[in-house]
Amino acid sequence: MSVDVGVIAAPDAAPAVPDAGLVPAADRLRLLAARHAADADTGRSLSREVTDAIREAGFARHFVAARFGGTEGSFEDLTRAVISVGEGCAASAWCASLAAYSARFASHLPEQGHQELWGAGPDTFVATGLMPAGRARPADGGWRVTGEWAYVSAVDFADWVMVCAAVAGGEGPPQLRFFTLPRGTYTVRETWDSVGMRATGSHTVVVDDVFVPAHLTLDRADMLTGRNGSSGVPAHSVPFQAVGGLTFIAPVVGAATGALAACTGSITGRRRNHTAELTVVRASGRIDAARHLVEESARVLDRRLFTPEHMARNERNAPFAAEILREAVTLLVGAAGTGGLGEGHALQRFWRDITSATSHVALQYDTAARKNYSAVLLGPEG
Repeated sequence: MSVDVGVIAAPDAAPAVPDAGLVPAADRLRLLAARHAADADTGRSLSREVTDAIREAGFARHFVAARFGGTEGSFEDLTRAVISVGEGCAASAWCASLAAYSARFASHLPEQGHQELWGAGPDTFVATGLMPAGRARPADGGWRVTGEWAYVSAVDFADWVMVCAAVAGGEGPPQLRFFTLPRGTYTVRETWDSVGMRATGSHTVVVDDVFVPAHLTLDRADMLTGRNGSSGVPAHSVPFQAVGGLTFIAPVVGAATGALAACTGSITGRRRNHTAELTVVRASGRIDAARHLVEESARVLDRRLFTPEHMARNERNAPFAAEILREAVTLLVGAAGTGGLGEGHALQRFWRDITSATSHVALQYDTAARKNYSAVLLGPEG
């Protein structure tokens, strides 16, 4: 199949909704997402009501420029909002977080790309395949792209996808670029079968010889370094290292908070004893510690503290928070006993979601933190 992005009309963006604040909107979304969470888990997808509410709450527009009707919001507000949604449904929070951060990635597109994505409104939903795969070859006015990208969360209801591919030609390692494609120019293969985070719909995107015009591509190096020649919005020029795993750990903090509430609600009567009380107290300390570290990472970004020490610490904070949140939910499952593992109990869903989410590559010490933060602590390698 040969497709030309330039001749396919992009889907109309949802009309802008007056911004009343992301955090209050997220609190309302949390209640809705919680009501649908069990069905989303068993059905392996978010309901249309929830995906529409994610968009209407303002997640997709959070980092979009004000000139397009976007919020130009802060990392701290986004982090608190994602945590709030995660208390009701981890998968909803995961998709909400990616809606915001994918728009931030797309801000590195040339100006014409901004117009194409947000000219009709700020609530365009972009899904992103961050890991390089596939290949691109130069073509007149752009590139032709072919490949497959696994684990593209929220792709089922995204308006566009961004995928990273190697560009052929030249000496040395191949250049990596992101390519932005509207719905209808790619196919989705349903491959997501994880036992947790089932409703994220993190399926595989398949692109078969699609032409992508130059204004819908960006150099991956610009995203990594924070260079942005198309936008002066502060959040659009943040080095990727500083962001680290914040995109993925905030939903987990929320899920762990939801797990604590689910567990404590089940400890009544004979189940309330010295051991159970001690266990939930220990778990709550881990959850609070993780929340403090994650919110601190967001404040580092808002204050633009892009020193090697701050950026490496942000990288370290995410896998450490993931580690202690896994410990916390394990403690909670033990405190709740067999009842907490019943299919109708929210605790077991949060347990599975946290286990699945914290397996993400961005939340591993070796891939996300070891090299840079060890250099801060020990100095560069000999």
